[in-house]
Amino acid sequence: MRACFIFTRAALLAAGCLALALWFGAAIGETSIPMDVVAKTVANRVFHAGYPLDAIDEGIIWNYRLSRAVVAACCGAALALSGVVLQALLRNPLADPYILGISAGASTGAVSVAILGFGAGMLTMPLGAFLGALVAFALVSLLALRAGRGNSAIILAGVAGSQLFNAVTSFIVTKAANAEQARGIMFWLLGNLSGVRWPDVWLALPVTIIGFAVCLWHARALDAFTFGAQSAGSLGVPVRRVYVVLTGVSALMTGIMVSIVGSIGFIGLVIPHAARMIVGIRHGRLLPVAALTGAMFMIAADILSRTIIAGQVLPIGVITALFGAPAFALILSQRRRAI
Repeated sequence: MRACFIFTRAALLAAGCLALALWFGAAIGETSIPMDVVAKTVANRVFHAGYPLDAIDEGIIWNYRLSRAVVAACCGAALALSGVVLQALLRNPLADPYILGISAGASTGAVSVAILGFGAGMLTMPLGAFLGALVAFALVSLLALRAGRGNSAIILAGVAGSQLFNAVTSFIVTKAANAEQARGIMFWLLGNLSGVRWPDVWLALPVTIIGFAVCLWHARALDAFTFGAQSAGSLGVPVRRVYVVLTGVSALMTGIMVSIVGSIGFIGLVIPHAARMIVGIRHGRLLPVAALTGAMFMIAADILSRTIIAGQVLPIGVITALFGAPAFALILSQRRRAI
């Protein structure tokens, strides 16, 4: 009974923190809007409350900022979950979708569909990004197996794969895109939430919720993978099935988010380490905390990208790198002291 009460209390606290972050994300921008106007706008749109509001403010909140904040939260949560899963499965603290080349492969897949028209109209950008992410991870895994099963092999293979797919993407953009497409694609590749609207929410939100549910369902299996695949198998974990399901879910979440906002680094690398410092290594607690932390971090990064330079929106990937790189250096230094 007490455990159920503690779980309910923690869930309510997490929901409250996320709602507050979304509230700030909708209120703060180049033009500040009072917090009560945000609440009234949501009440008008969702519950038809009928509050008299300025049409411009209401349009900015609902059509631009709130949808952008929701997608930012989904992106942060999905990338953080992918980082936790990959670090557990590969037993490597440096594993994340960006370093392993999954994000680069997703970018190549999305650009191939958008510019080259791969799939003859049957493939959408999200599906192309998902397939590209799968191909990238398969290639990196194959390179790692041929290089050896050492802990660093997968990272070195990931760096090589990432450079390869980034080069392919640049080649496609340079060769086949016109000037306007090239500018849009290059800005998108740095991480861009400017074009996000509600249709993107209806894609990002279900993928994040389903991905979170699948990862949480396999929390005990991820705990077992901490001691290696052989140990997990001896504990009754269906190693191959879990590996395929969780890598597929990670590729799906990464591919969908890349197709919407572009390639964003450091979320899947830094957030899992920060979450472990808060709640430890048990994945039943680590996964929800990492998802919440990633969501709030991305919302905060999006707010900074819109406000740090007056009249200009920075690519969100620049913000995550500016904060993620020093944060990761700090985490590494603390781990070194602990050893």
